Amino acid sequence: MSSTVLMLVRYAVFGAFALAVLIAVASWLVRTRRVSPFSTVGKTMRQATDPLMRPIERRVVRSGGNPIQAGWWLVIGIAILGVLVVSIAQWLVGAWFSLQGAAHGGPRDLVVLIAVIAFDVLYFAIFVRVIASWLGAFRFSRWMRPAYWLTDWIIEPIRRLMPATGMIDLSPLVALLVLWLLKRFVFSVLL
Repeated sequence: MSSTVLMLVRYAVFGAFALAVLIAVASWLVRTRRVSPFSTVGKTMRQATDPLMRPIERRVVRSGGNPIQAGWWLVIGIAILGVLVVSIAQWLVGAWFSLQGAAHGGPRDLVVLIAVIAFDVLYFAIFVRVIASWLGAFRFSRWMRPAYWLTDWIIEPIRRLMPATGMIDLSPLVALLVLWLLKRFVFSVLL
């Protein structure tokens, strides 16, 4: 059952990626006038691609890019989104099986599973916080507030003890190390 679900998710992601490539190529052919935009084929291609490509082109132009590159941004965005969707689907299936195993194992296994999930969420939040800071999304961004809320309790005290060295802030790395040590200690007690 789970392998069927994962296979369907992978096929859906691959289909979305292939469709994005077709849309990008069709848009590029019309925009670069390899296909005349005034021919029947060109008009049909523009009608099919413009509703999806216009918002991406506007975003690219606002960022200072060339609107002809919008197709590549679409393809790259769909690829990244696809990897995220497949990864989340695999994690959900694994979590489901872990939950089933813990439910059959008793209360101690449920406590261990809850601890594993809590540490995994904290690791993920730290990684999201770091990667988003590289992309310019910081604390007051609507999407970043949860990651900061989850990790401030461990990163901020470390940052006060160990300030950034130039442009490099090592406090998330130290926080990951502290979490890893804490996880080992908690599991030595629980197991």
